[in-house]
Amino acid sequence: MKISELASIAQVSVKTIRYYEQIGILSPPIRTSNGYRHYQQKDIETLVFIRRCRELNIGLDDIKRLVDTQQDPKSSCALVDNIIAEQLARIQQTQRELALLEQSLAALASCCKSHQIKDCSILQTLKSV
Repeated sequence: MKISELASIAQVSVKTIRYYEQIGILSPPIRTSNGYRHYQQKDIETLVFIRRCRELNIGLDDIKRLVDTQQDPKSSCALVDNIIAEQLARIQQTQRELALLEQSLAALASCCKSHQIKDCSILQTLKSV
C-alpha cells in the first residue's frame, strides 16, 4: 500500500509517518521501481502501536525502545514494565501538580470581591512577593 493509504488506516498523517521513518521508529519501507514507498501489514501494526503509545503520552525514545524490544519475542518484559511504571509515575506527579494549581487558581478566583482594577485582590496577590 502507498503512504496515503497507510496514513488513513493507521489514523496518522503522512508527515508523521515520514518523521517516524526519519528518526528510526518506523523501518524504512520497500521502494517500488518508480520510487513510491510500499508498506505492509506490519507497518500498520507498528504505526497503530506508536499512535496508542503517544496517546498515553509516552515519549518517542521510550516508544523506540518498545518497538525495538518486540524484535525478540522471547526477551523479558522487564523493560516494558519499567517504561509503563515510569510513565504512570510521571502522570501521577503531573496530577498532583495540577491539583495544586487548581487549588491556587480556585483561591485566586474567590478572593476578589472588587469591581474595579484598583482594588482587585487577584492582581494584588499576583504582584506581592
